[in-house]
Amino acid sequence: MIRKPVVNELIIDLDGPDGNAFSLISAAKTLASKFGYSSERTKRITEEMMEANYESLVFIFDYWFGDNVILETTNEELLDATDHYRAKM
Repeated sequence: MIRKPVVNELIIDLDGPDGNAFSLISAAKTLASKFGYSSERTKRITEEMMEANYESLVFIFDYWFGDNVILETTNEELLDATDHYRAKM
């Protein structure tokens, strides 16, 4: 059998233990390194995340890594907030 490669999806459940701020900042550092971001850019991203409230932190993470990571949540307020941030862009 011949088939196209299956892309492994990286999914983070924001409602679970991997969805807390510290885990997302850690994931951002790991992904930035994996994607070859400079240490300066990585520092800028993580500092911006650390200075933000949780909703903004999630949006910042999604902005930088959303093409490679799926964030899932059942939290309607968080979903509404990220839609609000997207509309500002």
